[in-house]
Amino acid sequence: MTTLNSSPLTPIPLGHEDPYDAYAPTPYEPYAPTSYDPYEPAPAGPPADGGGYKRSDRRPRQPRSRFRRVLRALCLLVVLGVLGGASTYVWADSRLDSDVDLSALPDRPAPGKGTNYLIVGSDSREGLSEQQAKDLHTGSSIGSEGRRTDSMMVLHTGAHGTTLTSLPRDSWVTIPAYVDPKTGVHHKREKNKLNAAFSLGGPELLVRTVESNTGLRIDHYTEIGFAGFVGIVDAVGGVRMCVDRHIVDEKSGLDLTKGCHTLDGRDALAFVRQRHQEKEGDLGRSRNQQKFLAALAVKAASRDVLFSPSAMFGTAGAGLDTLIVDKSTGLPQLTHLFKAMRTVSAGNGKQLNVPVATTRLATSKGSAVVWDKEKSARLFAELRADRPVTVHG
Repeated sequence: MTTLNSSPLTPIPLGHEDPYDAYAPTPYEPYAPTSYDPYEPAPAGPPADGGGYKRSDRRPRQPRSRFRRVLRALCLLVVLGVLGGASTYVWADSRLDSDVDLSALPDRPAPGKGTNYLIVGSDSREGLSEQQAKDLHTGSSIGSEGRRTDSMMVLHTGAHGTTLTSLPRDSWVTIPAYVDPKTGVHHKREKNKLNAAFSLGGPELLVRTVESNTGLRIDHYTEIGFAGFVGIVDAVGGVRMCVDRHIVDEKSGLDLTKGCHTLDGRDALAFVRQRHQEKEGDLGRSRNQQKFLAALAVKAASRDVLFSPSAMFGTAGAGLDTLIVDKSTGLPQLTHLFKAMRTVSAGNGKQLNVPVATTRLATSKGSAVVWDKEKSARLFAELRADRPVTVHG
């Protein structure tokens, strides 16, 4: 008689165990002694004695904490930001036109205190088609042949703040002796309008003329043409300006009713160029230009622009396309200039015209603006020494 305890058990083939049978034998596995604590994380490989370990012996991985996930995400964003900033820097720096060499200019004044930027708005049609030039009322000349100045400003930054001084284009000044870059002909020093220096000898002669008539050492030169100006204004979505009367100017194409308007690039260009409807002519235009540049700096620094990649790259691209700088001016200097313009626009700096004695001097070159000799000399002396400006233009 066979009993339960003495009856043989029928072996169960491997791979056919009943998963619900707690007493079913498990497949044979050779015993492999281990030298690690089973409650500690498993080693990276099998022990040196040739033994093995099962994946089930490893301690279950704990889910990564929320803090660690956020930290890794932030680190990734920082890396991408650094790489993006570096690539953007290279992209922007490679597009700068830095053909002007101030270090090669002769007879320059001694360096003063602070930093002086000469900001020039030229009427270069570079980048404009014939139709665009017609629509913008810029005249028929295209390219460098029609290159003149519509605005000239000296931006001074130093220990006593920022001062933006407009130099009227019709200022009656002494142009130093120069060599015509096109013909090689030598010209003696002569009296002429300030904007003639730019037409006769380009940026280099303009800088020499400003330096010799003001005593200021120009550290950096920046120039932007019509196409760049229009592109920047359009890229930031227009600039809001308010006028106290209806302004109609056929030459610039401006037709602006009394009140506040958001000017697009075309209207903005007409606004800063018109002077025939201003009681003070060129001085009135200079004030409009300062007012508009301040408003443009505010708009360019607004959240709508800074947090919009398309607006930021559109603004930078439009400006870089027609921006001309000297060889010592790179992105750091342009950034410093932009911050200084923002300071002025926020009311933390001074904006003025160079003091004038008359705006209607009859000359062989037409009506000209004469600077007030005493006041202008004091203004430039204060800027040169980086003292607080006490002169009112």
